[in-house]
Amino acid sequence: MSTMDFRIMNAAAITHLIDSFVDYLSVEKGYSSNTCRAYTRDLQDFLSYFAANRALVDPAAEGEADTDAADVEAISVLVIRSYLGFLYKQKLTRTTISRKLSSIRSLFNYLEKYGVISTNPAASVLTPKQEKTIPVYLTVDDVFRLIESVPVDTVSGKRNRAIIETLYSTGVRVSELVGMDVEDIDFSGRMIRVMGKGAKERIVPVGRYAIESIRTYRDALGEIKKPPPDIWKGPLFLNLFGSRLTDRSVGRIINEAARAANLATPISPHALRHTFATHLLDAGLDLRVVQELLGHSQLSTTQKYTHVSIDHLMAAYDGAHPRK
Repeated sequence: MSTMDFRIMNAAAITHLIDSFVDYLSVEKGYSSNTCRAYTRDLQDFLSYFAANRALVDPAAEGEADTDAADVEAISVLVIRSYLGFLYKQKLTRTTISRKLSSIRSLFNYLEKYGVISTNPAASVLTPKQEKTIPVYLTVDDVFRLIESVPVDTVSGKRNRAIIETLYSTGVRVSELVGMDVEDIDFSGRMIRVMGKGAKERIVPVGRYAIESIRTYRDALGEIKKPPPDIWKGPLFLNLFGSRLTDRSVGRIINEAARAANLATPISPHALRHTFATHLLDAGLDLRVVQELLGHSQLSTTQKYTHVSIDHLMAAYDGAHPRK
């Protein structure tokens, strides 16, 4: 749907407004399909709540569930705050509640921008204060155990080790990893082009161990019964059917490796991203450089990793200073 179609649409068709908003995120903002699905799910949850609780703003509508019969202007600050209270009662985490509120706020900012609503009911709703959580990360020894737990006597084993090496070496998100093509890698310069959130491209360095693991894996593809037409082109990591690997498959690979390594801490692909950032900060790398490597738009997002480095610093200070 075009922006012009959107502007002349009947504001009562709330579900269509959400569809137009998600199209905008996909086409104009370049958000990934996973992100768009998350926005859709959050907004549909809110819409379901509004449908069941329209009496908050219109007592005559009690019992009605036809959301398309309700003008979007009927969604007030009261409705949004009531929804947040409902989420708290569901015992959702503050992070989840904040994400859902962010989706609602983004929708209403969009509707306000294009003149569909005269006032923005989400503008004055405060974001819940976040709990301070410590990112899950591995020690250097644990990372080595994880990598070495993966046998490399099969093509899939070579692939799995290359995946772990690449995640730890670059700190990329799992969605960025599975989206990589072979052509994105500069093998001689040891650099990888990464397409991040919002279609933002960045170049990150990659270690020689990861490069060699990738090269070994791609070389081995020529040995299978149905190798790709050109093993040096196309998706970087493939499943058994020769298609691009999925986020979920990478998660299973990491879980299997963690079990084989007998790690005490359950980990995910994102834990390797946390580990990457933590180890670089522990080694003294500047926070802003880590921000660039991770592809964070805000420095505050990267700062959550500094607690580990501060703990490391204090331990070193306590062990070394004569008057600690």
